[in-house]
Amino acid sequence: MDSTVKFELGDQVAWVTLNRPEVANTMNLQFGRDLLDAATRCRGTHGVRAVVITGAGKAFSFGGDLGAMMMNEGGNVEDYLRELTVDLHAAITAFSRLDAPVIAAVNGTAAGAGVGLVAMADLAIAAESAKFSLAYTAVGLTPDGSTSFFLPRAIGTKRAMELVLTNRPLSATEALEWGLVNRVVPDVDLLQEVGKLATRLAAGPLGAFGQAKRLLRSEASLEAQLEDESRTISSQATTPEAEEGIRAFLEKRKPSFPR
Repeated sequence: MDSTVKFELGDQVAWVTLNRPEVANTMNLQFGRDLLDAATRCRGTHGVRAVVITGAGKAFSFGGDLGAMMMNEGGNVEDYLRELTVDLHAAITAFSRLDAPVIAAVNGTAAGAGVGLVAMADLAIAAESAKFSLAYTAVGLTPDGSTSFFLPRAIGTKRAMELVLTNRPLSATEALEWGLVNRVVPDVDLLQEVGKLATRLAAGPLGAFGQAKRLLRSEASLEAQLEDESRTISSQATTPEAEEGIRAFLEKRKPSFPR
């Protein structure tokens, strides 16, 4: 059986493709397991210096597979959703804690937990045709897939509340204006533009990226954050990455960071 999530590594970029195009890349139990496997491979595979998450076919991901959920797949709905979210959330945690930058390439509609994957990503580039919809309360459900955590932090609580309570779709242009994505590009250019960004990031200082990501996502008090900043930059300054970066700057050349 083909994996519902494909993992491919090339030029130090891991391409994670949500691979159920026949059902708009919706998430069932196997998908949760396969996404966790892909996240684990990103974390454990030497040479992964950037990660791209995208969808096969015309959609990024419509979120949970409601049909599979109601069929129960051998258990009741509560047990089914518990099992799915345990794997899905473990995958999201693993992706969010990578040193390597994670880029969402939003090639079509992202709904439900699909929006969570976009919000979780460090950077997101959307095709012009992309749309975003929370859709949970429209069917009497509540957010999962990190949407209640990352979405308010990306776009603000009031805007996140509007999307959750009204279920109105958000266009790619609005997603850019609201801060959910970084760029919007023509559909035909999406993978090329994401590939260029991923390649550029893969050549960067992986350790510094990881520490910077951790600092930017901190919820510490001001005093604790300032102490963390001081400790982190002091420690990072002693690494081969910083040594090369500073020397390259002073020598007016492009740095060649250690791999």
